Amino acid sequence: MSATRVFVARLAGCLVFDPAGDRVGKVRDVLVVYRNDEAPRVVGLVVEVPGKRRVFVSIGRVTSIGSGQIITTGTIALRRFEQRGGEVRVIAEILGRKVRLRHDNSLATIEDVAIDETDEGGWEVGQVFLRKPKASPSPFGKGPTVFALWTDVREESAPGEAQSAEHVIAAYADLLPADLANTLLDLGEERRYEVAEELSDDRLADVLEEMPEDEQVSILNRLDDNRAADVLDQMQPDDAADLIAQLTDERGEALLALMQPDEADDVRMLLSYDSDTAGGLMTTDPVIVSGDATVAEGLALIRRHEIAPALGAAVCVVLPPYEPPTGRFLGMVHFQRMLRYPPNERLGTLLDAQTEPVNVGASALEVTRVMARYNLVSVPVVDDNHRLVGVVTIDDVLDHVLPDDWRSQDPEQPLGHTRPRLRRATATVTGRRTTNGTRQP
Repeated sequence: MSATRVFVARLAGCLVFDPAGDRVGKVRDVLVVYRNDEAPRVVGLVVEVPGKRRVFVSIGRVTSIGSGQIITTGTIALRRFEQRGGEVRVIAEILGRKVRLRHDNSLATIEDVAIDETDEGGWEVGQVFLRKPKASPSPFGKGPTVFALWTDVREESAPGEAQSAEHVIAAYADLLPADLANTLLDLGEERRYEVAEELSDDRLADVLEEMPEDEQVSILNRLDDNRAADVLDQMQPDDAADLIAQLTDERGEALLALMQPDEADDVRMLLSYDSDTAGGLMTTDPVIVSGDATVAEGLALIRRHEIAPALGAAVCVVLPPYEPPTGRFLGMVHFQRMLRYPPNERLGTLLDAQTEPVNVGASALEVTRVMARYNLVSVPVVDDNHRLVGVVTIDDVLDHVLPDDWRSQDPEQPLGHTRPRLRRATATVTGRRTTNGTRQP
């Protein structure tokens, strides 16, 4: 049964189905248009369909809203959504706005918006859920909340005042980093920066890793040096190196100096390798153990929340020291192999004799062939002394071989034959190699 009043923040992420019960996609926002003397009218939904494409679904094609799902007529145009003049996205642009209540001129912030079904079958903005400024000096206190009709408030837009982004972040809290990155790219430029400013360091780091390089640089350049360095600390070292390589020499060195010493050392090491080699593709955070470690200890290490799936697919067994560059690399033990043995079995007895490491100077093409030939999701990288310096994971390879604009391409269009980008090729941060492998002064 269709509801007659729905709060928009609760619609974010709701599934959309056709009349046959087949899933169409997920709601990402609600689109409204303003009217002179009446509440804004709902014109449609922004829906994410398979392939991460966002399309417009007219509200006239929605037959039911309720019980955490939306039913449509089943006829949806799959053209990519483009916001038109006069259209406003509720979650992206209205939540967090300052308004004044007409009856007492008090200030409040919009935390949610309710849309009501009209007698004619359309939808319009009805009530708004507001929070007034807190009266208590306590840092943990919150202001009182109040419901008001849209017609009972007027928007407050002080010149130069940044719009609150915390409600947008709350609405999209459950999105995966790649989906949140796409959401930010759909926002206006200033709004995108506001939301990025409000994200936590680790969340922003995850999102930046999923963005095109020019957008990464654009956002990082809007952050002050201390915040930017904190975000880079939270990124995978190889992603942080790629991003720093796109910055000016002065900014790159300034951020490296502000980063945690261990993280900065990893990034500097990666920056020293030619971008089109195993050293330029690898990450320096594999799971490293000694040969005396047990299966139980290895499984405990890959169970850690911060371990990416590709890195958790195997552990690297080495001689001490156990930080890259390690002692001599002995071999890998795959996750599935560990599951077949008792917890007290030593990992040194379970080494995969078939998987050979690649040299740090091996070409990206050679690394790709090794991973494809042996169906690997990660391959260890060693230096000339057979010391482990990192691993190349399947996502590193895919990111390298796909065209620069693969994130923004239409999912139904074939990928072009764009030459893989040479990461860090133009950077000149001190100690970095050029693409011919010679060290710069």
